[in-house]
Order: sequence, then C-alpha cells, then structure tokens
Amino acid sequence: MSLTAGCCSVEVPISAPTASHAEALTTEFKALADTARLRLFLQIAQADGEVCVCNLDDVGLSQPTVSHHLGKLRNAGLVSSERRGTWVHYSVTARGERIRDLVLALS
Repeated sequence: MSLTAGCCSVEVPISAPTASHAEALTTEFKALADTARLRLFLQIAQADGEVCVCNLDDVGLSQPTVSHHLGKLRNAGLVSSERRGTWVHYSVTARGERIRDLVLALS
C-alpha cells in the first residue's frame, strides 16, 4: 500500500502491522499504561542484570500489589522471572529492552 500526497506525486510507502503484531503491541502498551507498572518496568529495565523483588519496595505499594503488577509485566513479555529460594529475581526480556529504549527516547 502507498500514499500519494494531494500536493505532489511522491509515493510514501505505508505498511500496516499484522493483526498479531498489533495485538502484541497493544498488550505491551496496556501493561505500561499503569504508572506503578511503568515505574517497576523501568527499575528492572535500567538495572544492570537481575533485580530481586525484595529491592522493588520504593514504589509505595504493598508486596502483594507489587507482585500483581510484576505478573502483568511478565504476562506481557516485558520481563522474565526466576525464583531462587524465597525471592523472585526479575530481568528485562529482549522485547522489553526495545520497549525500554522507546520509552526512554520519549522521555
């Protein structure tokens, strides 16, 4: 598909995302549409390596609420988790890294 501007005959290529790609983007952006989740995501995404859930307590939320939000980020594919004994450690996924770069570019 291409678009021809009314004032000239220059064609600008336009490609719409596939339905599955658009759905994935919607899921990711919905996950980041919550202020607490965005803050948690950026804490994890900007860390050098993994972040223990025990270090994600400065967002002003209870531990169960933090865990709920981290689950949403995990389900959206933005972070991954690994349980080690009592604690869960989170890291940003490859997709999360690209989204992080986009968010930081918009900041």
